[in-house]
Amino acid sequence: MPRYFFEISYEGTNFFGWQKQPQDLSVQGCIEEELSKLFSLKKISIMGCGRTDTGVHAKKYYFHTDFNTKIDTNQFIFKLNHMLPKSISIHKIFEVDKDLHARFNAQLRTYKYFIHGKKDPFKAVSSWWITQSLDIELMNLAGEMLIGTHDFESFSKTNTEVKTHICSVKKAQFTTNGNNLIFEISANRFLRNMVRAIVGTLIEVGLKKINLEDFKNIIDSKSRQRAAASAPAEGLFLWDISYPDGLI
Repeated sequence: MPRYFFEISYEGTNFFGWQKQPQDLSVQGCIEEELSKLFSLKKISIMGCGRTDTGVHAKKYYFHTDFNTKIDTNQFIFKLNHMLPKSISIHKIFEVDKDLHARFNAQLRTYKYFIHGKKDPFKAVSSWWITQSLDIELMNLAGEMLIGTHDFESFSKTNTEVKTHICSVKKAQFTTNGNNLIFEISANRFLRNMVRAIVGTLIEVGLKKINLEDFKNIIDSKSRQRAAASAPAEGLFLWDISYPDGLI
């Protein structure tokens, strides 16, 4: 059975995250339903490169599935894009080694969080509107404390039953673009709600409600109650997924 990787994007406002839900609309469930229709099968299962929370978007996302026959990828992309809602787009489909796994072979994941300082109705579902003045230099000094291998339980959703809260962060930095502020963070893995909790806490640093020593103590405490409220979902995008060279 040939294995295919799909590269997609989705606008997550109306979805309860990537993972299939019994009663709620999910990106995974939506794609599986349309794939099953294309093959006239009761069920086709797909495996994503990770989870995104309710309302979170993805600029680049991969999933894989096995078919019982080879497919014409160009024709398949055309058909599937016309079946799926406008909020999901299929960009590429390509055959890979049968052992390549969209989730377990991913080496680095990058998220971007978007903030705008001037009200813009066209950014209402893709960015967080913040009117207060922020100390970006201070926020980046706090962000440097995240780089490296640490226990990030303070920024994790509670009761997730993960085996470890250890993650290796490679980058955590704010950059400006006019009235817009972009936070980029890359790591080998992310915990549930981790990026939004980090952004929400870094904003408190930028507002000078939390100092650098407080931020370090929040990390060390391993307590979600010590960190700030999570940033809104609409500003968060899964931006990129990296695999070992030559695999995709």
